Amino acid sequence: MINKRLLIKNLLAHNDENSFYDKKRQLNLHTREGKGKFLKHICALSNSNPNNNSYIVVGVEDESNEIVGDDFFDDSRIQNLVNAFLENPPKIQYENIPFPNLPKDRVVGLVTIKPNHKTSYFKKGIHTITANTTFIRVGSNTIPTEDKVPYNKQNIETVISIENNSRNSIAYTLDGVLDFMNVRHKDMDTKHKVFKELFVVCWAGNKKKIRDITYFSRVDIELINEQIKLFYSAQDEVTISYTDSTFVITEYIPLGLNDKTSYYPLEKMTITFFDNGYYKMETEMLFEPPEYNKKMLHHIYNSNKSLLEKMEKKITLTEREEKDLENLPYTFMLCYLNGFENAKQRLIDAKLLLKPYPTIYVSFKEALRVLRKMKYDSENLIYKK
Repeated sequence: MINKRLLIKNLLAHNDENSFYDKKRQLNLHTREGKGKFLKHICALSNSNPNNNSYIVVGVEDESNEIVGDDFFDDSRIQNLVNAFLENPPKIQYENIPFPNLPKDRVVGLVTIKPNHKTSYFKKGIHTITANTTFIRVGSNTIPTEDKVPYNKQNIETVISIENNSRNSIAYTLDGVLDFMNVRHKDMDTKHKVFKELFVVCWAGNKKKIRDITYFSRVDIELINEQIKLFYSAQDEVTISYTDSTFVITEYIPLGLNDKTSYYPLEKMTITFFDNGYYKMETEMLFEPPEYNKKMLHHIYNSNKSLLEKMEKKITLTEREEKDLENLPYTFMLCYLNGFENAKQRLIDAKLLLKPYPTIYVSFKEALRVLRKMKYDSENLIYKK
């Protein structure tokens, strides 16, 4: 079992970016340009490493190698993006790895690209990348090629050595449990459970009961053996259940116009543990957006657009308008889910205006996360441009 935090440290310590790993300050999957860059690196690393894992580390400064972290990214459907644009797509896995020096809401992202014995190429274009383009890695550079894809056989031995040096130990596991429960979350309700005598899951959150259902907020859930943050939310509520071999997280989002009084189930994640030391994670989208009167929504939508226009012109907001601003991200999300096609783009465009307001900016990121999940889940999980 690999300790992913140790793996990241060993990758960064090995040397600079090369033909089996890349590092990024952050990923931007909200734009076609950002998606194109991400897919280009996936394609190149897969083609250059057909017989070993390759990696992308997210949340690291390029020049200094400083670990600065990035937002928790829980989109298990990122594979659908790869499948939609790449022919012979590799299997990939995105994991969130906590580091002691980072705030609770920041992690290092680890993208693992599994060996793929076929050449990957773009089956359709995106941004400036045209269909049928193939990429490879030459040192730290990602370049297009029309030739037969070469690969560095030395990478196999190097990656195996790095992975072997990143194996977990009892000491790492015990230290991780104690740090989670006694240091990082000493002010919260914390629990842990051992599955199959191999896996240790720890979770913490603020507990409350509503209509006989126990919800947790400000939830942090980690698989300690591999140092993976399974779930983190600064706002949404979750329920937790488990058996001897499964751990189930059901996420709810509080929604409503001008308030958030109703809880709507968003997604269920089931982690199944096996005796042979493996586990699998399956997600199921549960969200059914509430429907509102179109005339009322049209009025609210226009009011929120006017609010953003005032902010763009640096006009001071009234007390009432500041209150409306707190609900703007979820209001735009509800408008989009009720047929206002431009609402999503208006929300994305408002990013820089909302960033100075920390609480509202968290709501902004949460709203986009829900929309991204729904987009990847629609049409039988086929990604839509």
